[in-house]
Amino acid sequence: MKSIRRFFLLIGLSGVMAMGCTSDNSHRDLSRLSEVSSPIARTPASEPTPLPKPETSSTPTETDIWEQMRQGRGYVVAMRHAQTVAGTGDPPGFELDNCATQRNLSQAGREQATRIGQIFRARQIPIHQVLSSQYCRCLETAELLNLGEVEQFPALNSTFEDRTNETEQIAQTRQQIVNHQNTSGVLIMVSHWANIQALTGVGLSQADSVVVKANSQGELEIVGQIEGL
Repeated sequence: MKSIRRFFLLIGLSGVMAMGCTSDNSHRDLSRLSEVSSPIARTPASEPTPLPKPETSSTPTETDIWEQMRQGRGYVVAMRHAQTVAGTGDPPGFELDNCATQRNLSQAGREQATRIGQIFRARQIPIHQVLSSQYCRCLETAELLNLGEVEQFPALNSTFEDRTNETEQIAQTRQQIVNHQNTSGVLIMVSHWANIQALTGVGLSQADSVVVKANSQGELEIVGQIEGL
């Protein structure tokens, strides 16, 4: 009888030890699960609401955009000027007809504008007209593109520091795009971040472009974007 009791006692102790090990392993497994899951808890609850944009027909690749511009009608390239020297806006008291008082292109920006023009020519994009803001950094960008005679278009002048005439300027720019609706060849407009954002809802980096066209109702549609080089 003593042997039998000793046997059952040993079995009972083994069971308790096994349960203890299982409990420890479960605790360690939960700890690891908690460690893996913790980054999810730090994920922000929501993303910023994007700015509203005009109607977008589709999201073609950049190759598709070049092909459409080469063969289609009514396409407009709204381009932000190329890279400038450091700074935002223009120095106080700047003069529109005096480049020395403005924020101008850097050497890298001049090379950038030249390369962009070379790509347009290499892709055989027909150009109807080149319009530019009267600010020196835009005029120089437009001229270095070397895609045709550059015409100054005051409606493209920066509204960043003075928004007094912004509504009128954007309306004039929009009308220019609508007027181009059935025209062969691309209309290039070299302007500023504030103007292009107000017109299209797209904020561009320097030398980037957004391609737009007017639909049959006279509304602007975004075709796509082209990154600067």
